[in-house]
Amino acid sequence: MRWHDRELDAVLFDLDGTLVDSAPDLVAAMQRLCRELDAAEPDAAAVRAAVSKGGRAMLRRGLPGLDEPRYEALLPRFLDIYAADIAGLSRPFDGVEALIAAIEARGARWGVVTNKPGWLARPLLERLGWSQRSAALVSGDCLAVRKPDPAPVRHACELAGVAPQRCVYVGDDLRDIEAGRAAGLYTVAAAWGYLDGEDPHGWAADWVAPSALALQQALQLHP
Repeated sequence: MRWHDRELDAVLFDLDGTLVDSAPDLVAAMQRLCRELDAAEPDAAAVRAAVSKGGRAMLRRGLPGLDEPRYEALLPRFLDIYAADIAGLSRPFDGVEALIAAIEARGARWGVVTNKPGWLARPLLERLGWSQRSAALVSGDCLAVRKPDPAPVRHACELAGVAPQRCVYVGDDLRDIEAGRAAGLYTVAAAWGYLDGEDPHGWAADWVAPSALALQQALQLHP
């Protein structure tokens, strides 16, 4: 990783699969939905792998074989179930709390750019105690476009008051890297995330971080 030649003003993150392991709550919501529909028990591993792809992708994994209109009809109920206990089992990934603390100790800022809708992203950050610490939250319904479009990442830089070339964007999905790169940020693929069976080394990220601790060390952040 070659970041040491730059000044670091901010680190922006994807949310699910990068900062937070939200899969346990999402899998639990899928299991409840399947019980309501008298459907077979969902493949928990398949649902977990699709978390970073969004609610529709999780429905396709948990309830395979339905047509797209049926998935669209089921999406609101799935999200309502999830929202009812949005952080019951969700926890930050190992090393994330220390990474955030080190960013703050450095005097830099951090924020979140997620395709998750705001009515879900905001309470999740609140439950984790991050809502007052984050310099920016750009959710999937904040703008007319979502990642992989770079506009949400650029907007987060504006909210945080930082220049893109002095920022890092970290995510566990190809669209995170595409959005961050197009917005002019240094991009880091979070290899600790869900990945959905993909090899992040093929995403053309500036670096692939094996862990949050490795990222903290690479950015020369000390608590």
